[in-house]
Amino acid sequence: MRYARLKKRLDAGETLILDGATGTELQRRGAPMDADAWCGPATLEHERLLTEIHADYIRAGAEVITANTFASSRLMLSRAGLGERVREVNERAVAAALRARDIAGNDSIVVAGSLSHMVPILQGKESQDPALLPSDHEIADALHELAGILAGAGCELILLEMMYHPGRVRSALEAARATGLPAWFGASARRGRGGDVVSYYQSEEVPLQAIVDLIPSAGVDAAGIMHTGADIVADALREVRRRFAGPLMAYPDSGYFEMPDWRFVDVIAPERFEGLCRAWIASGVQIVGGCCGLTPDHIHAAVRARDSKPR
Repeated sequence: MRYARLKKRLDAGETLILDGATGTELQRRGAPMDADAWCGPATLEHERLLTEIHADYIRAGAEVITANTFASSRLMLSRAGLGERVREVNERAVAAALRARDIAGNDSIVVAGSLSHMVPILQGKESQDPALLPSDHEIADALHELAGILAGAGCELILLEMMYHPGRVRSALEAARATGLPAWFGASARRGRGGDVVSYYQSEEVPLQAIVDLIPSAGVDAAGIMHTGADIVADALREVRRRFAGPLMAYPDSGYFEMPDWRFVDVIAPERFEGLCRAWIASGVQIVGGCCGLTPDHIHAAVRARDSKPR
């Protein structure tokens, strides 16, 4: 199995390359973002473009590509009038990634399904809309539904992305584990008022350790920091390492979000990103890649960083 081979490399201490952003890359290449569901609905009208993006990441050196399912749970799609097309949207997103692997002719590429606990976002903001916040039961049901679709569509790995809310993290973990697929855990962080690293959660300051402590002792093969400013990653990873002994991963964002668009402002240069990847790898990180705002050029840079590691 593809993932078994990948896991063997992780266990041997090798460094792996994850892909970069899919949602913001769709936007950067001209696909409009949905006012209610961000990048999820773009799969329906831009499936060919999505396949091209995945293929570009494979050419750049990505060994894991992530289906465009971050914002495709029923929690998000229902707001866009697509509640009855949840399965179609997600199956087509996974198919686009599988197609890119076939085109590349590289059978070792692992296709991951992104599972986030994203809820409706205020227009022009990056924080949740309290008036549209689903119940805990609705969130849990939607995450279980999406995880099941991802497993059935052919994903070989569940990538738990942007984990920052304790209750929702528990639901996401339960949904991922119910599939029987391996899982990687990506927490998101920010600076608190006092300068400490806290969970990305905007409504209150939740210690990052409260999120990291939820990572189970079994069933998660890698954990780390994602959708987080590059300048925070090293500090946040130290928090992860205090709780998690397995392989670490780092894939930051760059720019900022104003629902429904990513603002490509002061995006980190690939050359600087390469230097950061070198430092993360030297500190023990085994999986590097990019999140919102980062492109195939950044993944090329991550490959250069990996390949320059002393052997």
